[in-house]
Amino acid sequence: QVQLVESGGGLVQAGGSLRLSCAASGGTDSNYRMGWFRQGPGKKREFVAAISWGGETKYYGDSVKGRFTFSRDNAKNAVYLQMNNLKPEDTAVYYCAATRVAVVTDPSNYPWWGQGTQVTVSS
Repeated sequence: QVQLVESGGGLVQAGGSLRLSCAASGGTDSNYRMGWFRQGPGKKREFVAAISWGGETKYYGDSVKGRFTFSRDNAKNAVYLQMNNLKPEDTAVYYCAATRVAVVTDPSNYPWWGQGTQVTVSS
């Protein structure tokens, strides 16, 4: 059983930056992929980014490409999402998730989820 805890959300003006962190514990000593998803008010959960176990392969949703960067530190059992040039449409609850499934863009493939952290971008 993997436990995930996100942190780093907050309120930022458009054009600003935030760095989200996700700490993992329990069952993290084997190969697993990590993902970030977000869910805005009245919207379905959206894929943001994913990263392979070794960090060499990364995937990004079209709406965040070139602005967000996903990284991981397996020694610390942590992943990070650096978000730059934030836009009001990035406002959402951001969730960290873990999976051992290869298709990383589908939230239904992730059995482990954090509680989420709110990101609000003002215009």
